[in-house]
Amino acid sequence: MSNQDPILMNDRRSVMNHHKVDQHVTSLFGPTDDNDDDDNNEQVPRSPFILTGLPPEPQEGNIEYKLKLIDPNPFRLEHLITQMNWRLQEGQGEALYEIGVEDCGTLSGVSSEDLEASLATLKKMADRLGASITILYERKLENDRHIVEVLVRKVPDDQHFIDLRVAVLGTVDSGKSSLVGVCTHGELDNGRGRARLNLFRHLHEIQTGRTSSITLEILGFNNLGQSIDYGCCRTANEICNRSTKIITFIDLAGHTKYMKTTLFGLAAHATDFAMLCVDAPSSVVDTTREHFSYARTLDVPVFIVINKIDLCSKTSIQQTITCLTYLLKHGHSSTHLQPYVVQKEEDLVKAADMFVEKSICPIFAVSCVTGENIDLLKKFLNILPPRMSSKDQERLSLLPVDYRIDEIYMNNSSGAAVVGGTLKSGMIKEGESYLVGPLLDGSFLPAKVTTIHRYRVPRRVVHAGQAASLSLLHIGGSRLRKGMVLVSSTSNPEACVEFIAEIYLTMHHTNTPIRKGFETTVQIENIRQTALIIEMDTDELHANKQAIVKFRFRNRCEYVLEGSRLIFRSGQQTKGTGRVTKVLPQLKQ
Repeated sequence: MSNQDPILMNDRRSVMNHHKVDQHVTSLFGPTDDNDDDDNNEQVPRSPFILTGLPPEPQEGNIEYKLKLIDPNPFRLEHLITQMNWRLQEGQGEALYEIGVEDCGTLSGVSSEDLEASLATLKKMADRLGASITILYERKLENDRHIVEVLVRKVPDDQHFIDLRVAVLGTVDSGKSSLVGVCTHGELDNGRGRARLNLFRHLHEIQTGRTSSITLEILGFNNLGQSIDYGCCRTANEICNRSTKIITFIDLAGHTKYMKTTLFGLAAHATDFAMLCVDAPSSVVDTTREHFSYARTLDVPVFIVINKIDLCSKTSIQQTITCLTYLLKHGHSSTHLQPYVVQKEEDLVKAADMFVEKSICPIFAVSCVTGENIDLLKKFLNILPPRMSSKDQERLSLLPVDYRIDEIYMNNSSGAAVVGGTLKSGMIKEGESYLVGPLLDGSFLPAKVTTIHRYRVPRRVVHAGQAASLSLLHIGGSRLRKGMVLVSSTSNPEACVEFIAEIYLTMHHTNTPIRKGFETTVQIENIRQTALIIEMDTDELHANKQAIVKFRFRNRCEYVLEGSRLIFRSGQQTKGTGRVTKVLPQLKQ
């Protein structure tokens, strides 16, 4: 037997484990500053809901605090109904009411009798607006007083359901497809990837177990907050008919070989949020960091899911959270996020509220095999409000039509071309004529929208921010391609070959500067094409520096708008990001 003190040996093991974590972090992100020692000692924050209450009631948004609602007089009731209607408009059909909370955020609570009366008043208000209420969480304070979180949901009159698009990011073998399969089919995984088989589109994906394409799956929620999936429905049409809210998962590839496909799916599909999956046994790797950087560059809010926690100890999971904390604070140059570990239901509302404001990054730890915290993740998706406010959607609907095409199909029965994409602005109506292009010569062709489908269900109208498939008359599918747009017939669109952009060189993998004549692949929303830098405001651009450059498309002209974000890559490496500052129309070059 060893004569060494076992307590001393445990201390040494602990120091060695922390040293390994520090080495892993340094290998991913580089050495840390001595000034960051205080940050490293910070505890990952839990829900302030438990300790200090909620932040003060926001003046705008879809969250409302009410201490109690007991028998209001008719005038007061009308005022409360108007207030609820406004909160519903702010949340695109969803509002969160905190009963027992003062306007300053103090958790005062209400008695059981007052709570019952307040919920009755809240239901009366919702009934007047044609909305439904669902109790998300009820908490009992020490003095026998209660606090209740209530979700109020009303589908807008011009929509059949509220829809959100969530891109699923993460490195290969992080369990992205399995997680989506478990959420959308209501069955746990067997530990060997059975849940992901429902998502694969190609034989080689089934054989290798790796996603190489862009796969879309939906998860619905009804008025009561219950999930509607393929476990209780046979078709997507049935899910849509039974749901008041639809979550569309955009499952993207994790292997570096398919990085351009992943980037196209994230940029072209106009996602509302990104779910970054992290493999608990492997922790944070380079691909994790790169996917996180893509989402932040495209201004897509990110929440993180640590997957496969059934294969790890609690110590390993905490080490992964430590690496994620560093990634959130140092992984992107322009923004720094605070990690927020969601462990209980009372954390959810705070997480959803602060998440939309982009000040925190919720972190979930789940297992697709045991089902641990899967329901918690679903509840978070249920209360997650739309990114676009009613004012923004109304403003965009008044602008000219700008529909970005990211898929091309062919209707074999009629011979008409069918395109899939997202409407950035304006409103598309069935039976109206538009312009589609640009073609190789920069021209746009007239096309009539004969039918519209959303989630495989026929529709009459598409609103700004929604994804839909359109059947186009008077144009052959062979003349269409990904990257084209459908615009208003009166908008006089102009294609361009050259544009000016302000770029920022990141180059995680090499320190070689770029110069005039540098050729790269540019991704601008649904546009992906090789471009050449023909002018620069400096002789050479080094890492972590900015420059104003002029790009020229190599193969064909494109429809580019000022202010669009871009990411440029060379080979398998991401070189940098930027924003289009000026478009040079083709006719004026």
